[in-house]
Amino acid sequence: MADTLTQLPGGSETILIVDDHETIWDFLITALMKLGYTVLLAENGEDAVEIYRNNPGEIDMVLLDMVMPKCGGHQTFLILKSIDPQVKVLLSSGYVSETEVEDLLEQGACGFLPKPHRLPVVIKAIRQVLDGRAVAVG
Repeated sequence: MADTLTQLPGGSETILIVDDHETIWDFLITALMKLGYTVLLAENGEDAVEIYRNNPGEIDMVLLDMVMPKCGGHQTFLILKSIDPQVKVLLSSGYVSETEVEDLLEQGACGFLPKPHRLPVVIKAIRQVLDGRAVAVG
């Protein structure tokens, strides 16, 4: 992983990862921290909203899983947008309808990454969102 990471774009921003799968957190958090990012973790949508609300102006981007217990991705996205209309959210899921993804993209989500994640793809998409560039869907 170390050789791969040296070729990926890093940063110093704060990223909130919202996902209920520990395997996702482990590899993403480790990689992002090695690249210089600060990483916060929420295991469900309710926790994500609370963390975002309690850290105004501190979270630069949210990587949001669409299928979770306690407030799924769709509802979490809408709540985050109501808290901060400028929130940068990158959607992620292995099981979600195209219609649902398209709806959230139309409402301001920055892109969509299908699972399973490939680390270089995720890291590059995160950098694109943070830099204000469009992320290819799918």
